[in-house]
Amino acid sequence: MKATWNGATIAQSDDTVVVEGNHYFPAHSVNPEYLRPSRTHTTCPWKGEASYHTLHVNGQENPDAAWYYPEPRDAARQIAGRVAFWKGVTISAD
Repeated sequence: MKATWNGATIAQSDDTVVVEGNHYFPAHSVNPEYLRPSRTHTTCPWKGEASYHTLHVNGQENPDAAWYYPEPRDAARQIAGRVAFWKGVTISAD
């Protein structure tokens, strides 16, 4: 699977985990040069607290377009160490 935004490949991996329709990519498959830390956090009742990154690609920003669970609850342990995307990020098969 591949995650793209604004003409760039943000992440690419054959090992994604799908939860609630979202592909969670292994963190090591995400290109860190496109990520900027965000102060945003949300809470999911069964996954735990999510943290976010803003995408920065070719001079444009996509605020909070990537998220991850630093310490997912037991019910969501399969997404530990993984990152998902939304807000216009295209997820497609390689």
